[in-house]
Amino acid sequence: MEDKKKKMLLHICCAGCGVYVSQVLNQEYDLSLFYYNPNIYPYSEYLKREEEVKKLCNLFNLKLIISDYNHEEWLLKIKGLEKERERGARCMVCYYDRINKTALYARDHNFDIFTTTLSVSPHKSAQSILRIGKNLAEKYGLEFLAQDFKKKDGFKKASALSKELGLYRQNYCGCEFSRDIN
Repeated sequence: MEDKKKKMLLHICCAGCGVYVSQVLNQEYDLSLFYYNPNIYPYSEYLKREEEVKKLCNLFNLKLIISDYNHEEWLLKIKGLEKERERGARCMVCYYDRINKTALYARDHNFDIFTTTLSVSPHKSAQSILRIGKNLAEKYGLEFLAQDFKKKDGFKKASALSKELGLYRQNYCGCEFSRDIN
């Protein structure tokens, strides 16, 4: 009898980061992608990234859940942190918001485990992301895959694979406050 794969919810920020991570995880888990990114600005950029995630899911027959987009609510969450440096307090609030929403969805929809593609980026603090994920898993009684996906050339592999597949790769994390920094 074949072992049943654990049901995993993967928060995906964009197809460029998610293409490699989803391929690695899809081998071991019953994978669903969760697109929740209210930080992305402008809305046209959000929609462009959403379309690329749909393209990725179609290419690899992956399940996709698209959550709500409320940029104004996100702006309220980071109010006063607009001038923070990249990887600073604003980013910590943003990581928490997106990982928390993923954890809540995982809990409410009977997923066994959750994680995020955020750690694949060299511009993000994997240590902070993984700490947040572990804390939320404990809070909600879930399992979190605490993996720094940029290790073992993860970012390089994600970049090469997205280029090979013709996926859009943006040049900033998503929020208007990081757009002019990178």
